[in-house]
Amino acid sequence: MATFGVILAAAGQSSRFRDAHYKKPFAPLAGRPVWLHSAEKFLERDDVKQVVVVVAPEDRAAFVEKFAANLAFMGITLAEGGSHRAESVRRGLEKLRPEIDTVAVHDAARPCLAMEWIDRVFAEGAKTGAAILATPVVATLKRVGPDHRITATVDRSGLWEAQTPQVFARALLERAMAAAPPGQPTDEAAVVEAAGHPVAVVPGSPLNIKITSREDLRMAEKCLEALPRPRLSGPAHPFGDDDRWR
Repeated sequence: MATFGVILAAAGQSSRFRDAHYKKPFAPLAGRPVWLHSAEKFLERDDVKQVVVVVAPEDRAAFVEKFAANLAFMGITLAEGGSHRAESVRRGLEKLRPEIDTVAVHDAARPCLAMEWIDRVFAEGAKTGAAILATPVVATLKRVGPDHRITATVDRSGLWEAQTPQVFARALLERAMAAAPPGQPTDEAAVVEAAGHPVAVVPGSPLNIKITSREDLRMAEKCLEALPRPRLSGPAHPFGDDDRWR
């Protein structure tokens, strides 16, 4: 049976979120910060043995001040991210315990996960060594030039939108990350693909949205209402809109 570790990526700059007080993983959503909704889905699982949250170095002190008790109670490991996503994931990998053989990387800003989706991608990742959640592209795609005029209509046949979690054999991901070509891949599957390993696609759901703008928070609240309640119990609003994160 695979032993899973989860790297929760929360070290981005949230430049498109446009909020003077919060980065998107730390914004309040239905009484809890976005990142905690994401973390809880994995903490509920018996096959997940470790969760690592990767935050930007400039956020570490405030994050620890606000959430130290929760990190300790839930057994969450904290790591400092790098200048881009690949470096942040590498640093998360370094924090995983030796017994972890399979790694799931998940965007902290994707709080709307259902356990059945995790079940499917975990099973496929453990079986094949590399699997991601994704959904087929259903909208018409336009390529647009710098003058904001359409230059082409893109054939959407065979196109899928990648989601997380993305699940890999630990040794494979570590080798791929060590040999990653220059540039800043936007997901781990791209790194594994570049290393020559096939990546399986597991159908996800449009509900598994990634929060990018403040408007997405309202949509996420509706998505959460459609998902099963977490099995963890506790105060209804343990992390309110607190000035300590401002």
